[in-house]
Amino acid sequence: MSKQDGSTRQVSAAAADDGRAHILHVDMDAFYASVELLTRPELRGLPVIVGHPGQRSVVTAATYEARKYGVNSAMPMSIALRRCPNAIVLEPHFDRYSHYSKIVMDLCRDLTPLVEPLSIDEAFLDVAGARRLLGSPFEIATLLRARVLASTGLTCSVGVAATKFVAKLASSRAKPDGLLFVPLEGTLAFLHPLPISALWGVGAKTEERLSRLGLRTVGDVAQTPLAALQKMLGVAAGQKLHDLAWARDPRAVTVEREEKSIGHESTFEYDVTDPAVIRRELLRMSDKSAVRLRRAGLEGRTVSLKLRYGDFSTITRSKTLAEPTDLGRRIYEEVVGLYEALDSADARIRLIGVRVEQLAPTGGAGLSLWQTDEDWRDAEQAMDAVTARFGAGLVRPATLVASPTAQSSASRRLKQSSPAPRDAEDLTDL
Repeated sequence: MSKQDGSTRQVSAAAADDGRAHILHVDMDAFYASVELLTRPELRGLPVIVGHPGQRSVVTAATYEARKYGVNSAMPMSIALRRCPNAIVLEPHFDRYSHYSKIVMDLCRDLTPLVEPLSIDEAFLDVAGARRLLGSPFEIATLLRARVLASTGLTCSVGVAATKFVAKLASSRAKPDGLLFVPLEGTLAFLHPLPISALWGVGAKTEERLSRLGLRTVGDVAQTPLAALQKMLGVAAGQKLHDLAWARDPRAVTVEREEKSIGHESTFEYDVTDPAVIRRELLRMSDKSAVRLRRAGLEGRTVSLKLRYGDFSTITRSKTLAEPTDLGRRIYEEVVGLYEALDSADARIRLIGVRVEQLAPTGGAGLSLWQTDEDWRDAEQAMDAVTARFGAGLVRPATLVASPTAQSSASRRLKQSSPAPRDAEDLTDL
């Protein structure tokens, strides 16, 4: 029986407000397989394997229905089909997985800038700084799960605990589609009954060696003298297992790479010639870039515009400001000035991008030279608060909210020449 089939599922119906347990581990449920089922909903509830059908290929992912037969990722397809001969095999689509991964990671960053992605479908979050605005860690985890489902149609499982190690264990126990909260005072009661294979670094050989000595649970390891563990496993490995068995994990959630620039690009499905459409898209991307700057506590001094024309030729233009900014309106005014200076009114444009560079922590420039900036700052910070509470898109700049007549006109124009763009991906240079 697969260890990842949901048979040991454990969830919390409610939780006390323990602010000391502020680490979240979010893990998408059977991510690749679940993404494939978005376009094949008739297969839900059936054993589905994602991978190439050749006998020499391996399993990329499997639904929980297939996992109950002992099918796991990285297993040879031939073995998987012997274990589950009635499984339905679907070809993988990695572009779709990247698309949905980006949505989920952006939803995480809407809650806190302290997001540490571990892979395409899981991440750690530290939500200690979000408690005043969004509630307890349990409430924040509940909010995140609801937003992921509403935005993607996918489910995720979340573990909440005081350390990264326990949070990750909790999310795995909550699968599928669950939330498990482990308060600080209940950590050892949760941890010690688990099998020793739950400890990081305990593979099949180490588990067999410890089992021969009568150590079968995490609690057994915790009660074993450190010197004895080090004699069995070595000094470093013994110390590590002993610390984990007592839930000692000092690692903080870290944003692994320093951001050197923040920006967005949009590729139109068809070439665009209407300057009004370009300006609206520049405003949208300027606003999104500014939100990310403020969320990360950063300002940028250089604003850059990128244009790719219908013949695939590409140009960039940039302007260094007198002082750094994190305001969408200021970024937009500068970048639209760069666009208008190019005299590209009749050009066929395939892609546009906005980027903010020369980043530094917010607050180093003192008072603003632009008198209107403080009014815009109040407005944009108010939008930040609404977005943090209720999700993106509820409040937008008025220019991005067209009247019904304008929407109908724009719709006709886009159908004739250029449909609304799709975000190319938040291209953050690192």
